[in-house]
Formats: sequence, C-alpha cells, structure tokens
Amino acid sequence: MPRWLEHRIPPPLIDAACALLMWALARALPQAQLWPPGGSSGVVGAALALAALGGAVALAGTLEFRRAHTTVNPLAPRRASTLVTRGIYRVTRNPMYLGMLGVLAGWAVWLGNIAAWLGLPLSMALLTVLQIRPEERILAERFGAEFERYAARVRRWL
Repeated sequence: MPRWLEHRIPPPLIDAACALLMWALARALPQAQLWPPGGSSGVVGAALALAALGGAVALAGTLEFRRAHTTVNPLAPRRASTLVTRGIYRVTRNPMYLGMLGVLAGWAVWLGNIAAWLGLPLSMALLTVLQIRPEERILAERFGAEFERYAARVRRWL
C-alpha cells in the first residue's frame, strides 16, 4: 500500500465498506447461505451479542484514551500525548479496532452467509496496513523503549 494512504481513511469508513461488501457477497452468493438473514431468535441474539461485545470493547478503549487525556482521532496519531497501557490495553493494543471487528462478526452472523465472513480478514488487513502499522511506527518514534516493551508483552489484536 502506498504510504500516502496511511491515516487517510477513517477506520469506521473502512469497516462500513467491509460491511457493505459482506452484504453484497451474501446477496451475490446465495449458495453460501447457511440460514436466512436474521434467521431465528438465536441468530439475532448471537449477532446482537457479538456486536454489543464489540461495541463494549471499543468503548473501553475510547474511555481509556479519554482518561489519559490523549487523542482518539485515528487520523492524527502524532497528537498522542500518552502511551495508554492500562485497562483494556493490557489485553490488546487495538481495542477500538478489535471492537469494530466484533461488530462486523455480529453482522456476518446476522447475514448467515459464509462468504460474508471474508469481510473480517479484509478489515483486519486494511486496518493493519493503513492504520495500525503506521500508528505503531509513530508510537515507537514518540515513546521509544516504553512502546517497544509494551508491544513485546501485549498482542496487536488478541
């Protein structure tokens, strides 16, 4: 990916595009349908539970950034004033992106189509290349050994 694309596309827009692609794949490949969209109360419950869990994880990450008085703007990582390593950040370096992935997983369950699941690795790949790796490069420049120690003990996703 060209470097000029880094931090140019808001991560929620990336996931919205992936969600739209998942819907299109489900429509285009009816032979991959496991159950009708929103198939049963169990399917709806599972989809909502995944989406709610994802939302909670993303919110936990956002709240930790707020507590640390640092930017939550993913398009401006150079404004980071603090390396946040507490709370949910002890489990994952990217809870906001992980949470968005949980919402996409809920969407895939609701769609009930195997092809729709392709949106999840696509989202992960795009976020990793366009957002996470560039953020990590900036954090390493900004916080040096502190970030390196943190990255060595906490995984990028889970």
